[in-house]
Amino acid sequence: MPDSADVRRIALSLPETVEKEAWSMPTFRVAGKMYLTLPDDETSFAVRCPMHERGELIAAEPQKFWVPPHEAGSNWVRVRLGALEDMDELRDIVVDSWRQAAPPRLTDTAGPAGGAGA
Repeated sequence: MPDSADVRRIALSLPETVEKEAWSMPTFRVAGKMYLTLPDDETSFAVRCPMHERGELIAAEPQKFWVPPHEAGSNWVRVRLGALEDMDELRDIVVDSWRQAAPPRLTDTAGPAGGAGA
């Protein structure tokens, strides 16, 4: 089962990602844009998710995805680490969020895996 160390390793493997603490938790950014947070309980993480996709995602897999009430108006979704199928699924979720924040100069050259060699 993937854990918070795997989340951090994959995030930091993506081009130009930096880790920065905010709200007393690790956040991961590319080109100054945050794309992932890792709350201190380390049982979940949050990623970017367009609002028009979020409801469908949560309805399809509520055991895996959810949004806390205070984040209802944002373009973020939480992911339960214990509900992930495997490392490939974790990598896909992290890379998708990175692609939403990364500038075209990075996503155009990163290839389908976003450079995640993890």
